[in-house]
Amino acid sequence: MPDVYRALDDETRRTVLDLLAERDEQTLFELCGALAMRHGVTMTRQAISQHLAVLEEAGLVRAERRGRTKVHSFDPAPLAAIVERWRIPHPTRAERTDP
Repeated sequence: MPDVYRALDDETRRTVLDLLAERDEQTLFELCGALAMRHGVTMTRQAISQHLAVLEEAGLVRAERRGRTKVHSFDPAPLAAIVERWRIPHPTRAERTDP
């Protein structure tokens, strides 16, 4: 399994995933703008590209070239593998204890 944990360890990468989960197929320009305007993250395009590369390596982001433009999309499959590995049983209503 690619290093999903390392990819998720950084707050900026988690924010990028949040942005892509809201709307897939965003360019680097769109992601940089959203990070700066909505989240106050001011990094160079190169720094954001490096974060995207880590996310791609972990399988959490897919990138596709469309002419001169590269669009990025969120792929939740590696997260599903984590959930499958450590299933947490959900208690029934009778087992739950309400405060």
